[in-house]
Amino acid sequence: MLTRLARFVVRHRKSVLGASAVFFVVAGVLGAGVAESLTPGGFDDPAAEAPRTATLLRDTFGTREPQIVVLATVAGDKSVDDPDVVAAGLALTEQLAAEPGVEEATSYWTLGSVPPLQGDEGHQALLLAVLGGDENAVDDRVGELADAYTGNDGPFELAVGGEAAVFNQIVTQIQDDLTTAEMIVLPITMILLILVFGSVVAAGLPLAIGAMAVVGTFLMLQILASITDVSIFSLNLATALGLGLAIDYSLFIVSRYREEMGNGLEPHDAVVRTVETAGKTVAFSALTVAVSLAALLVFPLTFLRSFAYAGLAVALIAAGGALITLPALLAVLGRNVDRWVIWQRKPKPVGEGIWHRVAVTVMRHPLVVGITVTVALLALGAPFLHIAFAQPDERVLPESASTRQVQAEIRANFDANEATTLQVVAIGIGDAAALDDETATYAAALSELDDVARVDARTGSYIDGTLVFPPGAAAERFVADDSTWFSVVPAVASQSPEAEDLVVEIRQFDGLYDVVVTGASAYLVDAKASLFARLPLAIGLIAVSTFVLLFLMFGSVLVPLKALVINVLSLTATFGAMVWVFQDGHLSGVLNFTPTGSLDISAPILMFCIAFGLSMDYEVFLLSRIKEEYDRTGDNTTAVALGLERTGRIITAAAVLIAVVFLSFAASQVTFIKLLGLGLALAVLMDAFVIRATLVPAFMRLAGKANWWAPAPMRRFYARFGINESTEAEPILPMGTILPNRRRAPAEPTVETTTAEAPGDPVDAQ
Repeated sequence: MLTRLARFVVRHRKSVLGASAVFFVVAGVLGAGVAESLTPGGFDDPAAEAPRTATLLRDTFGTREPQIVVLATVAGDKSVDDPDVVAAGLALTEQLAAEPGVEEATSYWTLGSVPPLQGDEGHQALLLAVLGGDENAVDDRVGELADAYTGNDGPFELAVGGEAAVFNQIVTQIQDDLTTAEMIVLPITMILLILVFGSVVAAGLPLAIGAMAVVGTFLMLQILASITDVSIFSLNLATALGLGLAIDYSLFIVSRYREEMGNGLEPHDAVVRTVETAGKTVAFSALTVAVSLAALLVFPLTFLRSFAYAGLAVALIAAGGALITLPALLAVLGRNVDRWVIWQRKPKPVGEGIWHRVAVTVMRHPLVVGITVTVALLALGAPFLHIAFAQPDERVLPESASTRQVQAEIRANFDANEATTLQVVAIGIGDAAALDDETATYAAALSELDDVARVDARTGSYIDGTLVFPPGAAAERFVADDSTWFSVVPAVASQSPEAEDLVVEIRQFDGLYDVVVTGASAYLVDAKASLFARLPLAIGLIAVSTFVLLFLMFGSVLVPLKALVINVLSLTATFGAMVWVFQDGHLSGVLNFTPTGSLDISAPILMFCIAFGLSMDYEVFLLSRIKEEYDRTGDNTTAVALGLERTGRIITAAAVLIAVVFLSFAASQVTFIKLLGLGLALAVLMDAFVIRATLVPAFMRLAGKANWWAPAPMRRFYARFGINESTEAEPILPMGTILPNRRRAPAEPTVETTTAEAPGDPVDAQ
């Protein structure tokens, strides 16, 4: 099939390039505004208790958790209780309530001067606002409100915080960081590609395919956003992985093309042979990456599912560009692919390259090397054993961010967490308005729980079981027909284990009512439960799908199992490092972030799927060449050494290039983007320089010929359904030649007389 595809592309190369150019322009035009169509949220399971309870509150009581907090600071020696300040505060609250998009606004002054809304020094007070509409509508409006309510207003100095304002700044910061990353990574990548290829023309080809993959993915996300919610954070993956995979695949295609021309083939025939060999590897590699990222679809969080959409689109478009557009470009360029040569490297004879020496050295002591590296990886991964999870808050922003400064002041100067209250809803209790005694008893009991600062209900406000404020004018908002709800103000941070325990305790509380709970801490509890419940399924799908793909490619049982084990081992050190750095706070000064003692709950899952796919990407590249050499020589040790020699340089070059892309995102000022960028860069470098150079040759040397063993029924299955096209299946004849019968090509020269690379080619071929 690949042979027919290659011949078609070469024969119709100008038409293929014309169609590719049209696709690029259309995708660029239609996908340019994709950011405006994406959502800033998507961190929650819509079927979980907390989101469903929030919907119930909105629909039944017309109540929502406040998304905006306005911090009002009185200048001079005045107090928030001075008569003129009170009047100004009431007027300010009315003004905020009248703003378009604001459904409800309350404040220290409208709620009867409740102490939790007053700062410790008496010079600050809080206003809380609930916005209407979906996440996109809230995000659009919150920026305008933040501008309007920042600065001087009468006796107040105003500043805006709250969940919606924080996420608005996170999204804005990420978009700015994305632009900066693109400006940094493109010139650096071009320079590195020139160093790898030695030719400006050859170096430009991977970037061209990368640009096509990125804009094509933007178009796919634009289309998907018209059907379902797609997270704006997926743009980071689309850009990073689009450039990274396109560069990876293009490196292998261009390098193999130059090798085949160096072996004497004419350019058009070299294109066909390249697609037959390296093209098959690229196709399977793209499938393994797509499978790993597709596993994110089992999770109900829009945030994770969006990365699956972006990853699937990127992998398939990058592979399509490498298998269709790039061969057409090579067919047009011919030998001009080496135009504008900057430098040349004299190739070494087969068996004298550094990667050949590394493989031979490792295979002399495979058991010692295998055990040593495995133990080292497990030791580096040990910090992962004490990982703690949370959801992102304002501390992921730089210290200069205004919303982070507001939230820091609220944390320091206010006793309770008014903006992160828990809403406890009792449904079907009868005439709620006539059950004041029961309501008072239940509210008082809730207020006696550990880590509860205050409980507000229809019957008033309670602290430590005692009524401290009688019901005010807003008391009726707690009742609707046969239901009532309670506002539980926690005395602990919402993203803490104590707050999670409080949610569980309230849900299991043996009181008068059966209740459901929502609020920031409840969302965290439900997100954990949802993700952890589906994690085994995601891992199982990745493992089974990867095993099947590798078996179809290599016809072996042991090779896929070994690949799965080694790839998991390669990730242990990365995950340990992420906990050690971002959770425990080591190097926080150097990397410029604030450690919170936890990691974003979605980040490890996301990083596992992406890094596993990329690790398998390199595994397929290496194993395909080892299998090619084994089929030719029948010698396992020679095949491993030659396979690593012919792919080692290109794999490490690809890893360095994609690591540069990820490191550009590690420069982000948003902590969880920094974590993903640094973590993925470390993962690909660890995999390329350590795993492929040590564990793979060690394990394959220990297994010997068993590497390619499979039970008889599986061998028969592979013979019938496996992708076992030989690169020697038919001779390469001039384009247009009709072959009357398929026949075996003559055997290639022996190892001793085979040329490993094209003369002057600075990169070992795939």
